[in-house]
Amino acid sequence: MKKHILWMLAVTVTASVMIMTSCSDDDDSTGRSLDVVEQQLQQMSLRDKVGQMFYVRPEVLDTTIHGNLVEVSLQEVNDRMRTMSEDYPVGGVILYAHNISDEAQLARFIPQIRSLGGNPLLCIDEEGGRVARIANNPNFNVEKFESMDAIGQTHDSGKAYYCGHTIGTYLKQYGFDIDFAPVADVNTNPENIVIGKRAFSDDPEVASAMVVGYLHGLQDTGIIGCIKHFPGHGDTKADTHYGYAQSMKTWDEMRSCEMKTFMAGIGWGVQLIMTAHIAVPNVTGSDVPSTMSSYILQDKLRGELGYQNIIITDAMEMGAITQQYTSAEAAVGCIKAGVDIVLGPQNFVEAFDAVVDAVKAGTISEERINQSVRRILLMKHKINNNI
Repeated sequence: MKKHILWMLAVTVTASVMIMTSCSDDDDSTGRSLDVVEQQLQQMSLRDKVGQMFYVRPEVLDTTIHGNLVEVSLQEVNDRMRTMSEDYPVGGVILYAHNISDEAQLARFIPQIRSLGGNPLLCIDEEGGRVARIANNPNFNVEKFESMDAIGQTHDSGKAYYCGHTIGTYLKQYGFDIDFAPVADVNTNPENIVIGKRAFSDDPEVASAMVVGYLHGLQDTGIIGCIKHFPGHGDTKADTHYGYAQSMKTWDEMRSCEMKTFMAGIGWGVQLIMTAHIAVPNVTGSDVPSTMSSYILQDKLRGELGYQNIIITDAMEMGAITQQYTSAEAAVGCIKAGVDIVLGPQNFVEAFDAVVDAVKAGTISEERINQSVRRILLMKHKINNNI
């Protein structure tokens, strides 16, 4: 009980500090940050800009690795990767369980990654529960959480804050910048095989409070959180890792359920929203995955919900994308739809070259690229300067 009271006090104190901070100070800081970003943008080549829009597995930078990348336990940067990153810089690198053996190896690996072209940020899926690359590794002595569902059942957002703060604390200690968590889906379909207990609740009001608490906990440790999977993966049956999945809800139905958690996160100020590769035919009138839909990303997420920060895809190597599109088609298509960051393309070189070629051909304007890169550089500037 004492520990819980301390965490609630931390929330209260943080909120009070935010309220007492003057708007003019915030405006001045944001203005200076935007000036720095604009100067940096003007000095970047097209390849530098495009590189910032790709967050990848480390394996794709080693040209000798082919086939199933999950079967390769790459745990250090080699010369091939360094050479590759000179021509193909990246904005971020995501580590999976097979990239991490123990604390000593991770302490060597992360500085090596940071030295690659593009000054990449370090990302991980560390939700807590069954998706936790570090907590589920027996070589790490960190607190484990049963599931987000178990936290949601308490109806106590302070416990969600504690979870986010605990995870953020050890991620920051190990050198990460971004946690692709929490799950903001509302788990309304008992036949759902991919979300389940990763979600906080089947009640959008409960899930909303938990999502904000978790995000706040991460923020207070200096870790950027990311809510997923927009526009909501909780009412699907199929798993987009392996193929096509859909929700048959209308937009009005989603507004009264799934959108509540995303709107709560947007209202709080979330910096990253991850797209789902699910189709919503009763919203879009087509079977196009939401990741590739400008109607979902531009008209709904940015237009109707007012979201202004970074949109990142779920991994583009997932079956829901690769069974319908080449890596080139997927990368160009999702950027045209409004995505800022392309996560985990199946063929990174093909995807990167396709985006560069699309800009040169006028299929995508360079100003469209600049819009995304400004958002990405602003986030990086805030991370690097603890803003």
